[in-house]
This record gives sequence, C-alpha cells and structure tokens, in this order.
Amino acid sequence: MNRLPAGVAAGHPATAAAGLDVLAAGGSAADSAAAMILAGCVAETIFCGLGGGGFATVYEAATGTVTCLDFFVTVPGLDGTVAGPAQEISVSFGGVAVPYAMGGPTVAVPGTPAGVAALHSRFGRLSWAEIVGPAQKLAASGVEFSTAHADLLPDVAPAMMADQGIESYSRVDIAGARRLLQAGQRLYHPGLAETLAALAEQGPDVVTTGELGRAMVDAVRADGGALSVLDMAAYRVLDLVPTRVPFGPGILQVRSNDLDSFARSSASLDRDAVARGGVDRARALVAALRAPARRTETTSVVAVDSVGNACAATHSLGLGSGIWVGGVHGNSMLGEGELLRGELLPGARMPSMMVPSVVTGPDGDLLFAGGAAGGSRIRPALLQVMAGVLVQGRGVAEAVAAPRLSVTPEVVHLEPGFPPEVIAGLRAAGEELVLWDAPRPYFGGVAAAAADGPAADPRRGGAALALG
Repeated sequence: MNRLPAGVAAGHPATAAAGLDVLAAGGSAADSAAAMILAGCVAETIFCGLGGGGFATVYEAATGTVTCLDFFVTVPGLDGTVAGPAQEISVSFGGVAVPYAMGGPTVAVPGTPAGVAALHSRFGRLSWAEIVGPAQKLAASGVEFSTAHADLLPDVAPAMMADQGIESYSRVDIAGARRLLQAGQRLYHPGLAETLAALAEQGPDVVTTGELGRAMVDAVRADGGALSVLDMAAYRVLDLVPTRVPFGPGILQVRSNDLDSFARSSASLDRDAVARGGVDRARALVAALRAPARRTETTSVVAVDSVGNACAATHSLGLGSGIWVGGVHGNSMLGEGELLRGELLPGARMPSMMVPSVVTGPDGDLLFAGGAAGGSRIRPALLQVMAGVLVQGRGVAEAVAAPRLSVTPEVVHLEPGFPPEVIAGLRAAGEELVLWDAPRPYFGGVAAAAADGPAADPRRGGAALALG
C-alpha cells in the first residue's frame, strides 16, 4: 500500500513548525495535528483560540479506518439562563461592511480543549505535556505577526481591539499614538503561557470546569451571556460516521452534516468537464458551487506521519467576543449570523461549514487529506484543490496556489490568473463576474497533503514542511 510522504501543513509557519517537531519526536499524525491546533491558538488568534471549536478527520493506515471527531461549540443555557442583547458592531471584508455581534451573549460552549485531548488520547503516542509544550513555548516568547494577518487586522479590528486584545493587537509608537500590530512585530497574549502550562499539567478540565473555566463563565455572565459551569461540564466530543461519495479515482470521506453540503457538491461535480479544463471546468465548478455568500473565520491543519496515518483538522473562534481570561479569547459563535439558521436549543451543537476530509483509494490507501478555512469559501476552496489533484493530476502545491473562483447566487468572483477565454466563456453563459486584482484570503485557506507531500495556502501565509 502506498503512503503519502510524512509532513505537515498549516496556516502559519510557527504552527507548522510545532507539528513537524512532534512528528520528528515520534508522534502520530493526530499528535501533530493536536499540537498544531494548540499552536494555532497562539499564532493565529485572529482566526482561532482555546475558546473555540472545530472538527478533525483521522485516517488510520493499518486498517483504512476513517474517524470524524466533532468538537465544535454548543449552545449555552442548560441552567435556564437567557442571554441578554449582544453588542452589534460592523466589520468589513474587502471593503464590504458585514454586520456582526460580540460580547458575553455571543459566547458558546467551547470544544477545542476537549477536542485536542480526544485526538491525543485516542490516536496519540506522545505524552500530553509533549503535545502542549510547543504552544506553551510560543506563548511565552510571542510569535511574529505574519503579513497576511497584518493585512487582515484592520478589517476585523473592531472585534479584536477590546479588553486584553488592545494590548495584544496594537502598540504605542514613539509619538504616543496607538497603532495596530504590524507584520514582523510580536503577537503576545499576556497570561496565555500560564494557561497553557496549567493545561499541560492538569488537562483540559482546567480551562472548562476548573479555575480558568469558571473565570471565563464569570466574565461571560457579567457581560450578559448565558454560559454556565453546567454547560461546560456537560460538553462532550462526538464521533460522526463519515459520508462516503465517489470522487476521482477514490472515495471522499467527510462528515455530512455541514451547512454547505460539501459531500453533495463533490458528488454533483461534473468531473469530466473539470478534466477538460478551461471554460468547461469553470462552468462545472460554478454549477456545483452556486450558493449564498457567508463568512466565518477558521484555520486548518493537516499532518501525515511516518507510517501513513493522517489527520486533517479545522477549528475556529469566530472573530472573538471581546471577553478575555488568562490570554484566552471567548468565541463569538452566537454572534455569527451565518450560523444562526434555526432554533438553537441549550446543549445543542451549533452548525458549521468546516469539512476536514480524506480521499481513499480502492484498496483503502490514502490519496488525499486536507481541509479549508473561510466560511462559505471552505467548500469552493477545498473542492477546487481536490479536483486539481485527483481529477486534473496537478501537484498539490500547484493546486493550492492555482487561481480560484467563488460563487454566489448573483455573481462569480474570480482571482487573477484565469485565461481570457474562460472569462469570456463565463460571461457568454450569462454570469456576472467580479474580477479581483490579487489572490486574497477571501478565497479560503487550504492545508492539504497528497502523493507529492503537504501544501499550505499562500493566501493566508501558510507553511508546509516535510519530515526528513
């Protein structure tokens, strides 16, 4: 059975380095992904944090088994508390204002601490302290703020620049004026290293039902939120049976209860048209991806170990609630309008668009593993990369970097790089096009691994590192 090359991909160089160090120490793919999730909670905090939640898909090479873990957030209020009104703010993406809410009433029950612990306990090899250690070191020293994050920060500053976030995401210049954090400066969250040290020593309960978790509950409730210790204690990581649909030469295995129906979109894609390329490919993608534009902030990691196991994970904080405890930013999932699509009962899982995925071959061997970040752009970003690798035969790095499109009911957004005949063909088909001047994080961030190794998305300043 063929194995994918061992390595990692993530949305920040420091996150990827943490994952590679764990692989080099003999850790499994799940160990590496767990360490990268925690490292991302230090290095990529405009997207994620210990106060968030996510999903992981694990492939076990010895048996060909695929397991999907759901550690996304749940709705608070099991003790009967009803949240007050949230604070309405406006953030912008690409110059377009987006309604958004933050504050205590937007904080849902976090799942990331329990999810990381579940990945490690069920699929790991190293000690828990070795999984938490890389993130703890990053938190103690601070992490270089990336250009991609510095470019995005002005758009999301209203959500970031609250409470402890002011100190973390800005600096006072020599003239005494406070300026947003710039690329190359150190991102540092006071108290986060101590929180991670407690996590390493005491396990995930310390940040849920323990001292730090109770402090977060108190802060949320003081700001009108419904989060309670009962909600924290009731939280459980769930196993999801993966849906299997044909894709290219193999079988896509992914959770099926995502908001944007990734499995159905993948199954509906005209792969013959994609293989022909050009305008046929573009029209086939538009047909499979037509959907409303939505937004949420996420990050993805992928790891493959030396025996061929793989783990893809995607996790998110929303933009954050402005509630900070011990360097941990409370999530804002209940303020994310695109997730609020029906009655949300206390204790229920909130819906999500995240779909970390694997594609296996006829003999159960692994052909592809990966995930994407970017809300409604998760589905188009990941589908285009998968199609590039498994239908068009592109290398994974080429497929990740290739120009992308994103589709709404009204328009088709195109990154630069599509040939003139594709643009003309889409217009001839009646599509209204928005032509972007440069590749942007708007089009999603992919971390993936295939036969030629791992690849990370340049749109978000990602990094891919091979073992050995």
